[in-house]
Amino acid sequence: MLLCLTAIATGIALRQIDRAWFARGRPHAADAAQLIALQRARANNWTPALLLVGQWIQITGWWLLAAHGPLAAAAAAAGVAVHFRHLQEISHFAIHGVLARTPRANLLLAEVFAHRPLGLAPATVRRTRHVRDHHPNATVTGVDPNLEELHQAGLRPGAARRQAAIAFIHPLTWRGIRTTAAGIAANVGHAPGRVAALAAVLAAAYLVGGWPAVICSVLVPRLLLYPQLAHLSLLVEHTWFDPQPRTGTRAWVEAGRCLRLYPHNHALAHLAAITWLPYGDLHHYAHSAHPSLRWNCLRALERHLNEPHFTPTALLLGTNSVAHRHLNALTPAGQPNQWQQASNARA
Repeated sequence: MLLCLTAIATGIALRQIDRAWFARGRPHAADAAQLIALQRARANNWTPALLLVGQWIQITGWWLLAAHGPLAAAAAAAGVAVHFRHLQEISHFAIHGVLARTPRANLLLAEVFAHRPLGLAPATVRRTRHVRDHHPNATVTGVDPNLEELHQAGLRPGAARRQAAIAFIHPLTWRGIRTTAAGIAANVGHAPGRVAALAAVLAAAYLVGGWPAVICSVLVPRLLLYPQLAHLSLLVEHTWFDPQPRTGTRAWVEAGRCLRLYPHNHALAHLAAITWLPYGDLHHYAHSAHPSLRWNCLRALERHLNEPHFTPTALLLGTNSVAHRHLNALTPAGQPNQWQQASNARA
């Protein structure tokens, strides 16, 4: 157990180096130009590498923990799923070219530490889909690949209430699990390097924690828990089904189709930021307004910008929740959604 805690603590310490480096000289609130200048002055290749190494050292600690009984294995499954989400978001900034100093380093770090070991699509493919296809066309039907992903999960205009509700947990359904597995298989293909990377993760987990680590700290997180966390993060990025069309500055346009979860609940915002909305994902509106900013600067930029037009206080429950808004936008006129039905029943 001491070795588990030591590995986790070491990983956390390594991750703080990148955080401290980019915090130096950062203002409390500033416009994009000031923050980009600071970001360029601090850009390097070594702190991002330490950040990613720290993530995998922590994962190793969870692998060690998985062998200490059922409760420990369950904790390890949740811990590793969170770290997989972290790796996804760190690599997201790499494909935007702002994780490390050079384009080559950005793609290399994304591939070696996230895309290959997690069975994600090649970084160059993700860059095309995300930077070129999604960002300029967010919430546009037939163009935005992220919106198409939600449609495939069952979140479509006119969807039955039960279908739309189940779509919120799509990755945990049998259809969702098959989609995840098929995606991994397609991403890996017959490329020897990608097959070897996945095999290396499984082998390392087995050597560190045996079969409990392989099953509970690789397969369960990768096939079930991490996809669900990523799915929830996607749901809270935009007002997907009823955006407010706007023209004008980029920040003004994005304010009409983005949202900001937990704007005034600091406890829930902090919990989300260290688990399922890490590395700036909680501040997706600021990221959409200025995609060339690293996550370290998004909070300062957010304080400088006006709020987006939707600032929900909850994810699933209540009239000001993300789920309530999405289901209202998807439910045909005159047909109450399940949240409204529940409220009417209580009344």
